[in-house]
Amino acid sequence: MLDAAQTVRSTVRDAERVGAELLSGTRKVPSERGRLVVAGARAELERFLPLVGRVIAQTRARVFKGDLHYTDKLFSLFESHTEAIRKGKASKPTEFGKLVKIQEAENQFVVDYQVYERRPDDRTLAIPSLETHQQIFGRPPYLLAADRGFWSHRNKQAAKTAGVKKVCIPAVGKLSAEQHAEQHQRWFRRGQRVRAGCEGRISVMKRRDGLARCLYRGPDGMQRWVGWGVVSNNLWVLITADRPQRKHHPATRRPP
Repeated sequence: MLDAAQTVRSTVRDAERVGAELLSGTRKVPSERGRLVVAGARAELERFLPLVGRVIAQTRARVFKGDLHYTDKLFSLFESHTEAIRKGKASKPTEFGKLVKIQEAENQFVVDYQVYERRPDDRTLAIPSLETHQQIFGRPPYLLAADRGFWSHRNKQAAKTAGVKKVCIPAVGKLSAEQHAEQHQRWFRRGQRVRAGCEGRISVMKRRDGLARCLYRGPDGMQRWVGWGVVSNNLWVLITADRPQRKHHPATRRPP
C-alpha cells in the first residue's frame, strides 16, 4: 500500500512539473499540431490533478487513520459528481449515481422529474411535489401517495390545507390508535397499491427507457438523459393507451 501511494504521489508531482513547464514556456513544442495536442493534454492535467489529490487525501484518511466517514468523497475521476446511494437495507447493494425523483399522475403518466445535485431528505420533497402538481393541473390531487420516507406531520397538514382529500403516506414510529385505524382503511391500502405501481413504473423505466445507466457525461448530461427517459415513457403510455388488451386463453389439448 505504501509503495502504491508513493508511486501515485510521484506521478502527480511529475505531471505538475510538466504542466508548469508547458505553462511557462520552458518546454517548447515545435509544430502547430503538437501545440494543439499539448494544449488539450494540459487542460486534462489541470482537470484531473485536483481530483487525484482528493483521492489521495481520502485514501490516506481511510487506510491510515481509519476514517470511514470522510466528507466530500470522490467515487469517479471521470464523473466527479457521482454519489454513493444506499437504500437503507443491508440486502440492497450500494449504487452510484444521482438521486432522481419521478412524479407520476394517473394512468402511469410522469408529470415531473428531478435530478438532485445532493441527495435531499425525502421529507423535504413532498410539498414541492404537491406544488408542482398544482402548477400543472391547476388544482391539488385528490390522493397523494408516497412511501414512509416522505412522512411528517407537517407534510400531512400542508397537503390537507392545500385541498388534498386523501393523504396516503405511512407514518413512522409508534402509531397512534387513529393512525393505526386510518392505515387499515380500504382507501389507504388502495393508495399504497398506487404507490407500489409507481415503484413498478420506475423499474420499467430503468429497463425499457434506459434509466438504469446514464450514457451522457456530466450533470447536464444526466438531466438530459433522464428527461429523454421520461419522454420515452410518456410516449409509450400514449401509444398504448387505446391498444386493445390481448386475451390469454388457456392451452387446450386435442383429444387423441
